[in-house]
Amino acid sequence: MRLNSFEDLARAVKASAVKSRVAVVAANDAHTVESVVIAQREGLIEAILIGDEALIKGHLAEQGAREADFRIKPAPDIPTSLALAVEAVHSGEANVLMKGKLETGDFMRAILNRENDLRSGELLSVAGFYELERYHKLLAVSDQAINTYPDLDAKKAILQNAVGLLCAIGLVQPKVAVLAAVEKLNPKMKETVDADALRRMNVEGEIRDCIVDGPLSFDIATSAEAARLKGYESEVAGDADLLIVPDLVCGNVLVKALTGFAGATTAGTVLGAKVPVVLVPRSAEASDKFYSIALAAYTALGRA
Repeated sequence: MRLNSFEDLARAVKASAVKSRVAVVAANDAHTVESVVIAQREGLIEAILIGDEALIKGHLAEQGAREADFRIKPAPDIPTSLALAVEAVHSGEANVLMKGKLETGDFMRAILNRENDLRSGELLSVAGFYELERYHKLLAVSDQAINTYPDLDAKKAILQNAVGLLCAIGLVQPKVAVLAAVEKLNPKMKETVDADALRRMNVEGEIRDCIVDGPLSFDIATSAEAARLKGYESEVAGDADLLIVPDLVCGNVLVKALTGFAGATTAGTVLGAKVPVVLVPRSAEASDKFYSIALAAYTALGRA
């Protein structure tokens, strides 16, 4: 089933008889607890809240939630909270990890730490989905949070990670735009060289299950009218499912513009780990965290 909106996603997870078990690291802030409470009330997940017990219980009370409905694991500090979450994954107690009130760097280091054995052997990357009034379907972006200046091999892995997720939510041959400032190969602009290489890999069958075009500017990738005015013809132009950004800076600016100025609703997940990982900014709205939970839960169901 193709999922065209976040509401479709939430309904699909709710309809499953099996519920994903989400271990929330440092579940000490109100927005995180609110999103988890809503997700559990809606029948999407079963939550394990790890962190400051008093804070967690206080936030549950604010939401009118019963403590008995949630598993709470007291942790006096961030390292202990992380350790308990890793333990929950390895024991099978949890099959989704979620970042609460802690630094992204600390959270990701725990996943990258080989001793914790949380990597699947693939490159870790983040894919975010954005629901916008001015775009006709969910739009995915990767990687805006982990890989700072990825080389060609890393960009290939980022693209393949994200395509795997798009296929998992029902897209057939998702359309991928590899972004740059221009649409022509320019040896002086590395992002155009890499984009052209990824396009050729797709044509030659090295990158499969998608249609890749690049380099493409953002306007051509997302606007059929812009593509028409510029005389650019492509299956991807104006209809991209996934945008691959040149580097973390470009990705970070783009997604914050989509959410801050364009008012996009968003959901994101870390790819390349042994379990789906919910990674959203500490400042994110509860709705963004809720849909990120739904996305990770849906992905976990596909791995069951």
